[in-house]
Amino acid sequence: MALDLLVVLIYAAGMLVLGYYGMRKAKTHEDYLVAGRNLGPTLYMGTMAATVLGGASTVGTVRLGYVHGISGFWLCAALGLGIIALNLFLAKPLLKLKIFTVTQVLEKRYNPMARQASAVIMLAYALMIGVTSILAIGTVLQVLFNLPFWLSVLLGGGVVVVYSTIGGMWSLTLTDIVQFVIKTVGLMFILLPICLYRVGGWEQLVSKLPASSFSFTTIGWDTIITYFLIYFFGILIGQDIWQRVFTAKDEKVAKYAGSVAGVYCIAYGLACALIGMAAHVLIPDLANVNNAFAAIVKQSLPDGIRGLVIAAALAAMMSTASAGLLAASTVLTEDLLPKLRGGKQSSLGINRLFTCLTGIVVLGIALVVSDVISALTLAYNLLVGGMLIPLIGAIFWKRATTSGAITSMTLGFVTALAFMLKDGLDANTPIYYSLAIGLISFVMVSLLSPRPASVAASAI
Repeated sequence: MALDLLVVLIYAAGMLVLGYYGMRKAKTHEDYLVAGRNLGPTLYMGTMAATVLGGASTVGTVRLGYVHGISGFWLCAALGLGIIALNLFLAKPLLKLKIFTVTQVLEKRYNPMARQASAVIMLAYALMIGVTSILAIGTVLQVLFNLPFWLSVLLGGGVVVVYSTIGGMWSLTLTDIVQFVIKTVGLMFILLPICLYRVGGWEQLVSKLPASSFSFTTIGWDTIITYFLIYFFGILIGQDIWQRVFTAKDEKVAKYAGSVAGVYCIAYGLACALIGMAAHVLIPDLANVNNAFAAIVKQSLPDGIRGLVIAAALAAMMSTASAGLLAASTVLTEDLLPKLRGGKQSSLGINRLFTCLTGIVVLGIALVVSDVISALTLAYNLLVGGMLIPLIGAIFWKRATTSGAITSMTLGFVTALAFMLKDGLDANTPIYYSLAIGLISFVMVSLLSPRPASVAASAI
C-alpha cells in the first residue's frame, strides 16, 4: 500500500505543477475563464470528456453496474448524448456570442433581472457539481488508505482548489488532458481487463450473473427516462459544460472534437458498468454498494498498479470537481458580483480570490453530504427544473416575457427542492413536477404579461 500512496502523491504533485504552468498562461481575464478561446481539437476533446466524467460517472456507474448490471451505463450514456447534441447544434451560435456564462443569454433575451435570478440557480448547481466529485475523492481515499473521511476530503479537494485557483481554465485544461489519459488507461485498459480476468473471462461473467444483468433495461424505463430528463438536458444548459464550449478555437473544433468526447463518455459508461458487474461476482456480499469501486480496486489489483488505478479514479473526480468550482466562481464574478459593485467588471485578481473562496465553501459542503449520485441528482434537478424551460423559451418562443421566465425559474426551482425533500433525492417526482409547473407558469405568465417591445431571439 505504501507504493500505491507514493503513486498517488506523485500524481497530486503533478497536478499542482500543471496548475502552476496554467497560472503562467493565464495572463488575462479571458485566459483565466475560457483559456483565451483558443483550444484545438485534442485539448478540447480531452477537457470536454474529462469535465463530464467525474466522481458520479465513475464511482456511481460502478455502483449501478454492481446493482443493475450493464444497464447502469445509462447515466454516462445520457451525459454523452447530451455532449454530442450540445456540440452539434448549440456550439456554433454560442461561440459567436463571446460570453462567459449561460445566464448572459437570458439577459440578452429578457433583462438583467432574469440574469440575476438564473445566476442563483446556476450557482447552486455548480457548487453541487464540485461537491459531488470532491465527495467521491474523499470516499476513495478513505476506503483505500484508511484515512478519516474529513482528512480525505481536505487533502484531495485541497489539491483541486489550489490548482483551480492559481491558473483557472488554463490549469483545468492542462490537468484535464493528463487526467483524461490516466483515467482511460487506468480504468478501461487496466482495471476492466484485470477484473474480467479474475472473474474467469466473459463466459464466466455471463454464467455467474443472472440474465437480467445483461439487459439494457433492467434499471427500469422510468429511471432511464429520468436520467435523460436530468442529465441529457442538464448538459445542454450547464455552466461547467458551456464554459468548456467557450474555449473552442472555432465551431469545427467544437462540432467534431465535442462529438468524439460524447462517444467516449458512452464507452466509459459501459466499461464502468462492466467493472461493477465483475465486482458483484468477486465481492457478492458487499456491505455498502457505494464502496463497490474502492472495494474492487483494493481486492483485485497488486501494489503499484492499484496506485495507478486510484490515480485514474482521482483524475476523473478532480476534472469534474475543478469544472464545478470554476463554473461557480465564474457565475459569482460575472453575474452576481458586478451587481453589488455597481456594474464594475471583475479583474484577474478578483477571479482568483473568488475561486479560492468558492473552493472553501465546496469543501465544507462535501464534509456533510454522503452519496455521490444523490448529490449529482440534486444539482441537476435544481438546474433543469429551474432553468430548462426559460432557456428554451428564450431561444424558440418570441412571446416569452421576463415575468414568465422569472416565475418559471422560481417555481421550478422551489418545486424540485420541495419534492426532493418530500420523496427523496432518488425519486423521479422532483424533475417531472418541476418541469410541468415550470412550463405551465412560464406559458401562462408570459401570455398574461405585456408583449415584449423587442425580441432578441437572435441571442442564440
